[in-house]
Amino acid sequence: MMKKILFICTGNTCRSAMAEGIFNALMKQAEGLNGNYEAASAGIAAVEGCLASTNAIKVLREEWGIDLSRHLSKGVVREDIYTSELILVMTREHKKMLISLFPEAAGRIFTLKEFAAGYEQDPGRQEYDYTLDVSDPYGMNEKGYKKCAEELRLAIGKVMERLIKNQGTEK
Repeated sequence: MMKKILFICTGNTCRSAMAEGIFNALMKQAEGLNGNYEAASAGIAAVEGCLASTNAIKVLREEWGIDLSRHLSKGVVREDIYTSELILVMTREHKKMLISLFPEAAGRIFTLKEFAAGYEQDPGRQEYDYTLDVSDPYGMNEKGYKKCAEELRLAIGKVMERLIKNQGTEK
């Protein structure tokens, strides 16, 4: 059965949209995961039906051949939370907000970078570590989006390594 990983940011036009595209593209090439995971994305304050930002579309196409041109933003809904194996957010504030809305899902909500680094076992660290946030490229030039996309790709690669490693320990 396909497991869903949900990426969440604020508006679902930049970071989480790019993370979804990157994860799904890497999943097609990932050995050891057998295509068992699929990414989706949403935004905490998303306006429904907006296209991904122009720079997000351009950077992912030019850098890695990933097509975000058909992405439409969507807001987080309860069903997304309950049907996701793992919920990876872009900032510590997103995490706090989601946990306050869905406390029963707290054990599956992490910042992307804390999960990538394995820090979810150390709650004291995450509270003060600003490097656990993925910076928002909204309104930046193409260079800002490229930097964000590279940050996402690196963290997602580490998440995939953890998923491969953990597959043998699942019940």
